[in-house]
This record gives sequence, C-alpha cells and structure tokens, in this order.
Amino acid sequence: MFSAELLTRLAQELDQSQKSRQQIEHFSKRFPDMTVEDGYRVSREWVRMQTAAGRKVIGHKIGLTSRAMQIASQIDEPDYGTLLDSMLYTCTEGQVLDIPFGNFIAPRVEVELAFVLKAPLAGPGLPGGKEVTLDDVLAATEYVTPAIEIIDARIEQFDRHTKAMRKVYDTISDNAANAGIVVGARRAAPASLDLPWCGAVLRQNGAVEETGLAAGVQGHPAIGVAWLANKLAPWGESLQPGQLVLAGSFTRPVAARPGDLFEADYGPLGALRFRMKA
Repeated sequence: MFSAELLTRLAQELDQSQKSRQQIEHFSKRFPDMTVEDGYRVSREWVRMQTAAGRKVIGHKIGLTSRAMQIASQIDEPDYGTLLDSMLYTCTEGQVLDIPFGNFIAPRVEVELAFVLKAPLAGPGLPGGKEVTLDDVLAATEYVTPAIEIIDARIEQFDRHTKAMRKVYDTISDNAANAGIVVGARRAAPASLDLPWCGAVLRQNGAVEETGLAAGVQGHPAIGVAWLANKLAPWGESLQPGQLVLAGSFTRPVAARPGDLFEADYGPLGALRFRMKA
C-alpha cells in the first residue's frame, strides 16, 4: 500500500499536469506493485487537494462499463471517479456552447446519460445502508438527462519510451480520466423512459462518428449507479441528493481537435451542441 507521503506526491504530479497541460509518465511503470486500491487512494488525495483549493464535489462518473473496455484494461468491473464543479459546462436548447480546447490536454468525447438524485443511496455497512439495486436507483432519481463526458489524460495513454499502454491503475489514479461534463438538454423522470433503449447520434463537424443505445452500459444504465453506491460504501462514502452520476458511455471515445463542432442528438431528449474553441 502506498504511503501517505507517496499519495501526496503523486496527487501533486497530477495537479501540476492539469495546470501545465503536460502529461506525466505511468505511475504503474514506476511502481510495479501498484494496486487498484492505491489508484483510488491517489485519486481521492487529488480530489482532496482540489476541494481544499475551493472546488466542490457535484457527483461521480462510472467508466469502463463495456465488456470490451474491461478486457482491454484487464479488469472485470468498471471504475469510477469524482465530478467537480470546475468540470461542468451547461448549454441551452439550440445553443452551440464554446468550450476552450486549452482547458484540456488530449480530450475525447463520450455519449452518456446522467442520473440526478433526489434521495441518498448508501451501500452495505453505512448507517441506513444496504445492497443497492437497480430499482433503488430509479426510486432515488429525480431525473435523467443527456450528458457528454469529456475525458482527458494527465497520465499519458502510451508510454513515451516503450509505447506500452497505461494500466487501469493509472486511469483510476487520474480520476478515471474525467475532465469535463456537458449538460443542458431535456430532463425526464426515469419512469417515463425505456432507459436501455435511449439512444444518441454523435456528429463531429457534421459527420456521424458514433451511434449507440444506453443498453450498451451493462444492459441498463442504472445498473452502474447501483454498483457505484455499493463500491463507495467500504470507503465510508455514499451518493447524495442533488449529485449527478454519469452512468457510463455507450459510444467509443471520439478524439477532439481545436475548432471541432460536436452534436449529440438524443431524439426526444434533445441535443447537446458544443465547439472546442481554439
């Protein structure tokens, strides 16, 4: 297990990488005995540093929800990270929102659904907690809304020397690669939607790059939210009312370039349009 001193040092490296827009080398290469738990401890320390600097936690994200991504990452479950208010971008219906490309290092765009909670979800071992189920998530959700996640990499994806791909421990340390969230389309009560069949078309500069259904997220997007509530419990953490939870991408990540115009069309749930402003 990483020492408190090492956790602080690695979190500081991530913080500096975000500020300088210069990627750092794999933690897993420098520390071959690194574990998943070490990764989550580094991520939590980095989040602690950011909240100490004035940022606020607004929710959580779930990543690596597809089986193909789990196999590629050599794990058998998703990962998760923390959402901060500095990551949030809100557009309005019909608006094209300008998002500065310079806020990121190597941004990629993913299509998701977000659950906004009206009641807490506490997993086993917490006061009032229990094994959280899909039905519990639906009952605790105020509304579901389209969301774009902008993922990024403070830790380089491929090692600059060996070209080896980073390990899941690196991605987890890097707050599960989260960097931005775009919201602002329509809101709907979960009971009014057939959630697995909610879909979207992602266009980049007018060309269709990806299409997908929310069923691609473990069969039902609420499954991941229940999994997250149960995974947070051993850390003494729970999902709280008002928090936003990104349930996981149902498209592959699409690399963004300066000037790119993106449109995610969710049909009856509206659309999200934004430009990566150079």
